Amino acid sequence: MKKALVSFVLVLIVSGALYSGYFFFSTVRALVASAPLPFAENVVVARSLPPGRSSEQELPDLVNAKERANILLLGIDQRGDEAGPWRTDTMILVSIDPATNSAAILSIPRDLYVTIPGYGEGRINTAHMTGDVRNYPGGGVALAKKTVAEALGVPVHYYVRINFTGFEKLVDAIGGLTINVEETIHDERYPDDNYGYMTVHIPAGLHEHMDGATALQYARSRHGTSDFDRMARQQAVMMAARDKLLSLDFSLASIPKLIKLAGDSVQTDLTLEEILALAEIGKRIDRANIRQGTIDATMTTTTVLPPNGAMVEMPQWDKIHALVADLFPSPAPEASPRPNIVGAQLANEAARIELQNGTLVGSLAQDAAAHLRGKGFNVVLYDNASRFDYDTTALVIYADKPYTVETLTAELGVAPENVRREAGSHSDIDILVILGRDYAQRAGG
Repeated sequence: MKKALVSFVLVLIVSGALYSGYFFFSTVRALVASAPLPFAENVVVARSLPPGRSSEQELPDLVNAKERANILLLGIDQRGDEAGPWRTDTMILVSIDPATNSAAILSIPRDLYVTIPGYGEGRINTAHMTGDVRNYPGGGVALAKKTVAEALGVPVHYYVRINFTGFEKLVDAIGGLTINVEETIHDERYPDDNYGYMTVHIPAGLHEHMDGATALQYARSRHGTSDFDRMARQQAVMMAARDKLLSLDFSLASIPKLIKLAGDSVQTDLTLEEILALAEIGKRIDRANIRQGTIDATMTTTTVLPPNGAMVEMPQWDKIHALVADLFPSPAPEASPRPNIVGAQLANEAARIELQNGTLVGSLAQDAAAHLRGKGFNVVLYDNASRFDYDTTALVIYADKPYTVETLTAELGVAPENVRREAGSHSDIDILVILGRDYAQRAGG
């Protein structure tokens, strides 16, 4: 029975974490601390790689608790037993640092407009679907991980994915949630199970025993409010789930049912051994050492894209990368430090960079933009150059951005004689980069 109880707790860890970064850690700390893992040495871990994990991916050493681990939590818009492909309705990046017994949580808006590696620009919530449709190696979860990693400039080691049905069932299975709804939610365009719309009305006030369907509506609705308000409500749902779980006197008879409910709806590339290691790390993390952040309206600009009028959130990368660097700091180097290109100076300069492809290598500028954004550079535009016979990469400087110029020339390997300054200013960009054959060769083009 003890083994079943701990297994149940682990299921709650990976599934409940999706809607609560804090719930992930506090539940681990409270529950696993009272249910030690004496059976761990008898667990047989599968040797094959879980879906979404690459055999070439460099992973942290979770078992020996030595390195920071970043986990992408994905909520997909799967309805019923439909086969997909699915977009992600929720994306949260959780980082655990066993060296300092600390953690950080970052909520990512679904309409953030980013580069999806290899597939152009789009909303970040389409990366998962694109990966499945285009048969990306590792599927949609692998492309979602890569997209977030390159956009934010931090590695994404693992993922946990849950669907709507799984969330509803788990909330109902624990008897519902107690949530204080601060403002009435009235949404006449809430998506129903048949790809139409329904009206959702949740009055303000204290809701005791809120069922899974209502809790999901409260967490997902954004019409009449915003995606940023929605992320705040998800935090409220998480805290309510945490409080309910910690207050329950678990019945052993209900454990097999709950394990099955979660198991049918949750997918992860964490092995059992790694989940056990995370549980041990998590119980050492104090609430005061958990930092939370959101890519909010101060870091994006709402934009309507032609020709179909799609509304997206255009990122202000200087602000976003400053937040990421603050939440997920790099370890201090042991030797002489190199300039940190995602550091404060780069973020403060916020140089607007345009890339142009001066070669015949297809998607060179697009791929370079994704690479540089992942390093913290504010690439605002990429396109083809007026000609395609550039042997060497060139930089044209329109504004005084010395730190960005220094780090950019080093990153791209631009010779000093190929850097020139233009008199006057440019209304749209601060630095123009024309990529030549030398860069294409280094990039493998």
